[in-house]
Amino acid sequence: MSYIEDYNRKIEDIIAIPDDQIKSPKNTPTEIYSQEALTLYHWCQDDKEELTSKGLNWTVVEDMPIRCGALYEAEFKWRQAQSLRRKAEKIWVRESLKGHDLRKELIHHFNFAFRHDSSLIKKVKEIAKKSTRDYMIHGLYDLSALGRDNQDLLKKIGFDFTLLDLAAKKYDELTTKNAAASFDSKDYIDAKTIRNQAYTHLKEAVDLIRECGKFVFCRNAYRLKGYRSNHLRKSKLRYTRRKKLSLTVPVSESENPEPDR
Repeated sequence: MSYIEDYNRKIEDIIAIPDDQIKSPKNTPTEIYSQEALTLYHWCQDDKEELTSKGLNWTVVEDMPIRCGALYEAEFKWRQAQSLRRKAEKIWVRESLKGHDLRKELIHHFNFAFRHDSSLIKKVKEIAKKSTRDYMIHGLYDLSALGRDNQDLLKKIGFDFTLLDLAAKKYDELTTKNAAASFDSKDYIDAKTIRNQAYTHLKEAVDLIRECGKFVFCRNAYRLKGYRSNHLRKSKLRYTRRKKLSLTVPVSESENPEPDR
């Protein structure tokens, strides 16, 4: 069975996990976590009788490979969403420069055309002083509308009215491109949420099996090791070694210079 098939089989269970129960893979990459889950699945096969006698529902074990496949596919979809957002960000950066240039050009013309009307100049200045991403986009719309409302003054300076149409069009384009490039875009958030839900779904099974295995084999070191995360064990060892090293390495004179006398 393919990962896509696993994903499709489990998607309803995955998205049913409520927000307050969702966990994210902070300490272990999903590829490593899935591989350890499969290793656990094979390891516990010889212990079926002991584990089920202590209350473990064996259907959870049988479901493990499918949950792993679903997580692989969810991770793939999440990475696709990340890649699309990064591409959208590059497009946004390129197109936003055009938006900034158009905005500056309109402000330049409006300042001259409206120079004798303090209320209009005030509106132009209000638009000009706000230069964040969202304000730049909405500024194009506001300038286009302001120009249409004051066409008589713009005609006197030979203004090119196609710029107002261009500003309105650029507003629509940048609004769409900004949404695609945002970390708050629906596709981006949904892909991340489902990846985390798929991880949570697998973790539920892993935790149940490991918990039971550690209880059953608490006095059997050989079998017990199969119910622990090798990745987390190695991570803790590396952390301990680094900590010990930082305590034993002497501080150099350059780092702790002798005080002037």
